[in-house]
Amino acid sequence: MATSTAPPRPLPPDLTAYALAHGLTVSGARPSLPQYVRQLWSRRHFVMAFATARLTAQYSGARLGQLWQVLTPLLNAAVYYVVFGELMHTKDDVTDFVPFLVTGVFVWSFTQSTLTAGARAISGNLGLVRALHFPRAALPVSYALQQLQQLLVSLGVLAAILVCCGQLPRPSWLLAAPALALQTLFNTGVALVLARLAARTPDLAQLLPFLLRTWMYTSGVMWSVAQLVRGDRVPEAVRVLLECNPAAVYIALVRYALIDSYGAAQLPAHVWALAAAWALVAGAGGLVYFWRAEERYGRG
Repeated sequence: MATSTAPPRPLPPDLTAYALAHGLTVSGARPSLPQYVRQLWSRRHFVMAFATARLTAQYSGARLGQLWQVLTPLLNAAVYYVVFGELMHTKDDVTDFVPFLVTGVFVWSFTQSTLTAGARAISGNLGLVRALHFPRAALPVSYALQQLQQLLVSLGVLAAILVCCGQLPRPSWLLAAPALALQTLFNTGVALVLARLAARTPDLAQLLPFLLRTWMYTSGVMWSVAQLVRGDRVPEAVRVLLECNPAAVYIALVRYALIDSYGAAQLPAHVWALAAAWALVAGAGGLVYFWRAEERYGRG
């Protein structure tokens, strides 16, 4: 016996309006920025736990384990001392060259490692991004916190080196805390930018070491920016660029806090305002830039 079936009802022309009218939402749609910040804050325990787990596992396959957290910047400082201090005689222009160099290397390594890790935050965790729903900014933020935890361990070694070189603790050492806090916010913002860029352009991870090496050489890690820009040795535009370089600003602030002979005369003008401005611009701008591509991470 033949049965008749009714023809399918045509779909409404505006499917978006039809879905919204029935309470449906787009899967993986980007929330508003205030909602996104609240979601990120609600995952703060996950962010901290993820950062700590990565820090613990980072050197688990090495015989010296967590010692590499401090051995790496120390070995870099030793190489730079031989090349720049002894062979190029940079130490002749800088008082307390060993504390000056070691402080610069430790502070720079914090920025370098945070940006390098941040560039891999999305592209290196695609399985996690595709499997779970959470604000993707949690990944680069957790990588930045991991590097901050590593820095805190390194600061104990840095303090021991400074004491051995005659730099005894004094009240100004407390100024290193706000300087490093502003640097952390700056590093996190730039890491968010790199995480988005590297998610779409994996080749950036190959280019980044060359960019960071160039940035390091212009940041006064092994030489004094104040000595270089003194007088008419460089054009005015170059002087402004060197003094406003964010990495150089944070290095200068920590040196000013920790080294007796590094005085206010060696700091660029309005240095705290510069440090705060770079931190706010990079932190807020990096979050907004990353958030605008939230629904595209892990797709394609």
